[in-house]
Amino acid sequence: MKKEKFEIQGMTCSSCQAHVERAVKKLEGVNSVVVNLLSNNMVVEFDENKLSNESIINAVIDAGYGVTQLNQNSNAKENSENTYKKEINESIKKMKKRLILSFVFLIPLMYIAMHHMLGKALVPDFISNIFDGAENALVFAISQLILLIPIIILNKNYFTNGFKRLFKGAPNMDSLIAIGSSAATVYGFFAIYMIVMGLKNGDINQVETYMHDIYFESAGTILTLITLGKYLETKSKGKTNEAITKLINLVPKTAFVHRDGKEIEVEVNEIKENEIVLIKPGSNIPVDGIIIQGESALDESSITGESIPVDKGVGEKVISGTVNKNGFLKIKATKVGENTTISQIVKLVEEASNSKAPISKLADKVSGIFVPAVIIIAIITTLVWLLVGQPFEFALSTGIAVLVISCPCALGLAVPVAIMVGTGKGAEKGILIKSAESLEMLHLIDTVVLDKTGTITEGKPKVVDIIAFDEDKQKLLKIASSIEKNSEHPLASAIVENAIEEGVISLDIKDFKAVSGRGVEATIADEKFFGGNLAFMNENKVDLKVLNSQNEEYEKQGKTVLYFAKENQLLGFVVVADTIKESSKEAIEAFKDMNLEIAMLTGDNKAVANSIAKELGITNVFAEVLPQDKERIVREFQEKGKKVAFVGDGINDSPALVRADIGIAIGQGTDIAIESADIVLIKNSLTDVVTALELGKAVMRKIRQNLFWAFFYNIIGIPIAAGVLYPIWQIKLNPMIGAAAMSFSSVTVVTNALLLMKFISKYTEKDINEEKKCDKSCEILERKEEKSIMRKVIIIEGMHCNHCKMAVEKVLKKFENVVNAEVDLEKKTATVEYEGVLENERITEVITEEGFEVVKIEE
Repeated sequence: MKKEKFEIQGMTCSSCQAHVERAVKKLEGVNSVVVNLLSNNMVVEFDENKLSNESIINAVIDAGYGVTQLNQNSNAKENSENTYKKEINESIKKMKKRLILSFVFLIPLMYIAMHHMLGKALVPDFISNIFDGAENALVFAISQLILLIPIIILNKNYFTNGFKRLFKGAPNMDSLIAIGSSAATVYGFFAIYMIVMGLKNGDINQVETYMHDIYFESAGTILTLITLGKYLETKSKGKTNEAITKLINLVPKTAFVHRDGKEIEVEVNEIKENEIVLIKPGSNIPVDGIIIQGESALDESSITGESIPVDKGVGEKVISGTVNKNGFLKIKATKVGENTTISQIVKLVEEASNSKAPISKLADKVSGIFVPAVIIIAIITTLVWLLVGQPFEFALSTGIAVLVISCPCALGLAVPVAIMVGTGKGAEKGILIKSAESLEMLHLIDTVVLDKTGTITEGKPKVVDIIAFDEDKQKLLKIASSIEKNSEHPLASAIVENAIEEGVISLDIKDFKAVSGRGVEATIADEKFFGGNLAFMNENKVDLKVLNSQNEEYEKQGKTVLYFAKENQLLGFVVVADTIKESSKEAIEAFKDMNLEIAMLTGDNKAVANSIAKELGITNVFAEVLPQDKERIVREFQEKGKKVAFVGDGINDSPALVRADIGIAIGQGTDIAIESADIVLIKNSLTDVVTALELGKAVMRKIRQNLFWAFFYNIIGIPIAAGVLYPIWQIKLNPMIGAAAMSFSSVTVVTNALLLMKFISKYTEKDINEEKKCDKSCEILERKEEKSIMRKVIIIEGMHCNHCKMAVEKVLKKFENVVNAEVDLEKKTATVEYEGVLENERITEVITEEGFEVVKIEE
């Protein structure tokens, strides 16, 4: 099966989305189609032996929409994202201009049409003389028509798109607007005709009746208010993909590399694997790699969510998109292009955003028949009111109200906007959710099954205690690290690492010998030393009488005891164990508070498993399990009706990750574990599982709220517009009010979903509000103390006064990473202090937009 992504042009509501899906789904060879109204794209999985890209494109074009195939390489993705952003910005600018001009004509139109309701204080005599009275009826009507025509021209897209879709048998929201406003306009012409006939025949009653039922103001208001709603909706939709945009912007456009003995600047997508890349202080790292020269503190907060910079040196890995704070680095590129960490994260977030949650199926089914159903309801409403004896203008206004109040957009946006914001928020916090289905499943989880090694624990042994019989622990550690330093055993590495941490310098040794399964021996200053297990001590006739039951207590806890002796004298022992991560206790407590059942699986013996479980307060423990046993245990929980999340990091966890309702891979896990998982945690912390579960619940809450609003709005609004309340309470909905309600329903849905951007974990981000209490001046001082502050001096022509100065400073300070910006009018310069990356092109663009000329930018 082949998967391709296409950009769709011309979709305005969920009916368009449903129509495109139907048009492509009926093609032979198509396995699945997902159309995203929010990002205007379509992902098609199909059999390339039965179907070609051209056939898919033709099917979309035949359905009445524009389509472009999107390339899958990372550079094309970036260009696509930038194009999408530019299109959104262009759309907002055009819509804003259209909206302002529409209001320019609508306000006088409404004033003329409604002036008789405003009172004498707001209506001068000359207005009354021009428009009042039967003798001025024609002037009154024609004036409104003259003001309506520009509004219709400005918003002609509703008519061209709406009637085009209607005639193709796939009406959409534009069709409803076009029919409603056209009906009002046509009735207005009919009213003018009746006024003319009344004036001709001297029938003043007829003239006065029709001059108050022209409906041109209704047509103008419908078009203008719908445009207002679309403008606000588009602005809000532009914010939903901010997470992806931020991720893409973490990677610089260019980088410096060593080629042919020279240092040259190249496009990031041109960097090759194993090439040497130069990273200057304050710049973002363009590719994944290994440091071969230099050391620095790296800000990895954009990837891991950890705010504290990490010190790194030669031999350590660096991740694309992170910031080199203060040192000069040379790195060897290990992953480039679409294989970099940041590219993979963007890919996962995009795929999740473009996937569909099961909960959206109901909305999709309704969307497919919604617009035709509304048109039929509007026609029936009009006919029924005519049949019961109501005047034609009454029946017509109820029909128009039904058309313009219904909102297929709210239905179409209810789920995808929440999914996009939710997956983006997850990525910001280092939680990569692979699909909308996984995001939805998170809120149903009631059981968390945890692998022990590498998930709950660090996954590598550490020294937890040192017992020296002469009470000189430093001396014992010096001897132990000296004889173990040549060993490749993980337990030996733990002792050597502990010695380095404690600042203990090892001694020179000779005659080193490693005995498999037993221990090591070496000579220090002509004396023989031994290190290993109890059996090794016995074999070398070491006197063990000094041992008490303390060593047995450690062994009962599942910890490993290594004994050290000089000749036949036992010096003491070092206790080594796989330690529990600092975050694990906090996460387990949070799981309990969330009323989740917790189970721990491990291949270790029962002593080790029970010791760890006891410390964490876990009662459900499975020890000495094989990989297939992990999968079986997960299945057994599911057979009891449980929804299970399994958290693991190794190859042996992959069957359980696949079996679980949600498989969660710890970020430092193996590639197989990450591939098998539904969710990947970039940080090696269990608290992110807590955050993921909370995020899943928050997203589902927003989806339910959005769907409730979308269905409730239409279920209540359409009958009211149809006039069901009129026979009892004489309540009739004006089409203008219906248009306003329609406009703001979709804005409400998008705005509600955007509140997810403020999501904060109840358990893992408790102190975030305290951190935010530091005021702006304090923040600036802290920033200035950092070594990563960069400076640019911009030479600008055209600045003459303080207004110019303030304008330039204002636009420069709008950049998120700008710490300060100051303009010197005499020198005609602007000095910018900033963190990270600030592109010269963007500086030039914003200053030029203010009407000034950038002559030069000095760094």
